[in-house]
Amino acid sequence: MEDLADAAEVSRRTLFNYFPSKIDAVLGHTPEIPAADLETFLAGGPHGHLVDDLGVLAVALLDNKSLTREDLELGHRLFTTTPRLILAAHQRFEIVTAEFVELILSREGPEFGPARARLLIRLLVALFDACLTTFSADDDEEHLMADLFADNLRTARDLLA
Repeated sequence: MEDLADAAEVSRRTLFNYFPSKIDAVLGHTPEIPAADLETFLAGGPHGHLVDDLGVLAVALLDNKSLTREDLELGHRLFTTTPRLILAAHQRFEIVTAEFVELILSREGPEFGPARARLLIRLLVALFDACLTTFSADDDEEHLMADLFADNLRTARDLLA
């Protein structure tokens, strides 16, 4: 926690003004979908195709230009040495998955089915995982996670077509 507070250039006590626990401080805040993107998605856009429109939401979440390879390496080290982080991240993932399932069902209707919506989210997460692997191994500093995700989504659509 001292290292985290030092990196943020705040005191340890100040750090806990922003995060309720050590785990939350390490995992950070859950990224939020911009309200305008969310409204567009729920209205059936921006493309009118569920997978493409979820891709737009994913790109909005991933459009973080400050993510570095060093951040990924540090995160990997933390997760592989701190099992509590894996459990906390999994719990957070389940919450986010449930929220996305509700978004899909709100847009597509209950007949779409929660199991089908969860499968779609898990497929998109697999694409995200592939992006992390590419991003951390790629020497090209110009690649952004959002761009890699969009490329992987196109590739997946081609493979599954």
